Amino acid sequence: MTKTIARRVAPLTGSYRPEGDKSLSHRALLFAALAEGESVIRRFLVGGVTRAMLRCLRQLGVHWELDEAAHVLRVRGVGPWGFESPPEPLDCGNSATTLRLLAGAVAAAGVPCVLTGSEGLCRRPMGRIVEPLRLMGADVTDTDGHAPLTFRPAPLHALAYALPVASAQVKSCLLLAALAADGPCAITEPGPSRDHTERMLAAMGAPIRALDPPAHGAVALPLQTPLRPLDIELAGDISSAAFLLVAATILPGSDFTLTQVSVNPTRTGILDALRAMGASITLANEATLAGEPVADLRVRAASLTGTEIHGDLVVRMIDEFPAFMIAAACAQGETLVRDAAELRAKESDRIAIMAAALRALGVDIEEYSDGFRIRGTGRIPGGATLDAHGDHRVAMSLALAALVAEHPVAIQGFDILSESFPDFPRVLAL
Repeated sequence: MTKTIARRVAPLTGSYRPEGDKSLSHRALLFAALAEGESVIRRFLVGGVTRAMLRCLRQLGVHWELDEAAHVLRVRGVGPWGFESPPEPLDCGNSATTLRLLAGAVAAAGVPCVLTGSEGLCRRPMGRIVEPLRLMGADVTDTDGHAPLTFRPAPLHALAYALPVASAQVKSCLLLAALAADGPCAITEPGPSRDHTERMLAAMGAPIRALDPPAHGAVALPLQTPLRPLDIELAGDISSAAFLLVAATILPGSDFTLTQVSVNPTRTGILDALRAMGASITLANEATLAGEPVADLRVRAASLTGTEIHGDLVVRMIDEFPAFMIAAACAQGETLVRDAAELRAKESDRIAIMAAALRALGVDIEEYSDGFRIRGTGRIPGGATLDAHGDHRVAMSLALAALVAEHPVAIQGFDILSESFPDFPRVLAL
């Protein structure tokens, strides 16, 4: 669908409790399937990306029941080696998380299957999981470095592997495969990536732990006892919250609170980046929810100035850059981002697509292979018809731009945002 959004005059006020974190929802669902017994997952994110995982697990013989209204999911686990051979290829839709996590799980289970997905997903590079899985002994065939991936049963072996780029998805894939290896597997990273897999699997009884600082990564031993089922409530998604943090910051007079949001330190780069620009974001009611740190985030409208982002901070906010680019466009002065080449291999080339959209709106932006420079003037002067390019985060970011643009903005493919944040239009009254 195409959505036209005009400049918003009213501030963003009140409060909102985001749905469960997308990364946590994926992991809780898959790990519950690998456990023995029934798991209950509350505040489960119901969106396109999680529906892909639900469909695939059903094909693998996992029974589940979803109460969509209450966001409660019940999963009857089959154990780590209990997957059935699916009758047809597993369609992961547009969800790279589904494909990459399942790759580790099916390699461990020794179940023959094919993992595929949408045209966009099949353009995304898969060599970063295929190469180390093969080093572990997995029998996996790719398609010129991409999906479809074909798995055949093969014994897995101990592995010490250094990821060339910090990636929670790749690390998680290998840790899942490690549960069936014949010895310990140590996965190191050049910097920190989100650690939800380590936290959740360890809480379920898996012999897994984070590496001791200053090293980054984790080590896992072969699984000797069944994973315990889950009974958890998930923390709110900070990646979804980021869009509302930016909206409240750039809409004059706003005072908005997001409750029980994940503030896992591997995910809070967006908070650090926005604060460095002058955003007014405060934390309250800090607590722990199912092993994850959470807090209420109060954000008030503020004037922003440019900043520089590089190094480890990039990994800690990698999914939030489209929203951040709107904040940078609304700031005064230059914002420079480097070390972010990973943005070109997401659901879309987010650097190129966002840069083209911002230029169409009259924003001064320069692209680099690993980042961009935005020369902000405190305003978005234009209006245009823009394309979300099948990317949910791009769609929501363009909507943020439309809220403050001086002329209406039409967004083609706007409804793709339901992949991760179906509530977004309602919260912002779009």
